[in-house]
Amino acid sequence: MVVAATGFFDGLHLGHRKVVDKLISTAAEQGEESMIISFWPHPRNVLQQDAYKLRLLTTLEEKRELCFSLGIDRFEVICFDKEFSKLSTEEFFRRYLLEKYNVSTLIIGYDHRLGHEQDKRDIGEIAAPCGIRPVRVGQFQVGERAISSTAIRNRLLEGDIAHANEWLGYRYSLHGVVVAGNRLGRTIGFPTANMQLYEPLKLIPANGVYFVSVDVLGATYKGICNIGTRPTVSRDSGRRIETHILDFDEDIYGLDLRISFIERLRDERRFASLEELRKQLVLDKEYCYEKNIL
Repeated sequence: MVVAATGFFDGLHLGHRKVVDKLISTAAEQGEESMIISFWPHPRNVLQQDAYKLRLLTTLEEKRELCFSLGIDRFEVICFDKEFSKLSTEEFFRRYLLEKYNVSTLIIGYDHRLGHEQDKRDIGEIAAPCGIRPVRVGQFQVGERAISSTAIRNRLLEGDIAHANEWLGYRYSLHGVVVAGNRLGRTIGFPTANMQLYEPLKLIPANGVYFVSVDVLGATYKGICNIGTRPTVSRDSGRRIETHILDFDEDIYGLDLRISFIERLRDERRFASLEELRKQLVLDKEYCYEKNIL
């Protein structure tokens, strides 16, 4: 038998952790497996036909890794498509929770909904005939604010790394491959690794300069990451993610890179010359060296 929780769980933030903690403790009490049942892709990106696609806090693999790191026994993914979205709550309980996953107990967040119906029935009314016991978990708040994936996305889009990291319970990160750039940074003593994300829908924080930790070649370094359009050196409006890795001088084109955000240093801005840009980067570098953080 299985104790399960269902949902998209984008970010697996502190609000989700309350559900996860209850899931793990209930499974231990009942001598059963703990399981997260998630969905992919995000329901909004399937059902809403607008040009904007919801940006994500975690890729599917990041979410899987977080679940296992928190002590979850199993992580299952249901493909969310238009056909699946038409399932009634009763059908979802019977076909998936009962028949496929053998769920005995369902841990439910305070505002969680299942199935496409918008009625006001309590999930307990639907779960009981299936022999599934629902356990609802209360809302998680920091001060007077409820923690949600939407609130964290908004903080990141504002460049508020401090609150985003606090509410996530870990440092927000970007993961990708190093691609070739124009090597202009090298000419002023600040070579950068240009990143192309593995997941196109991963949310990129607001334009600006950030103090980051960098995981590359099996080691971790301090770094300075610029997100933006590089107004001092380019008229291209496309956004780039460029990271100068401190105390590092290896050829890593085509290799894996992860950056984790520690602090936002400043806005991205246009400098009068490359020399002025270089002077500011020297100050940024000195600031990062002084921080006893990695």
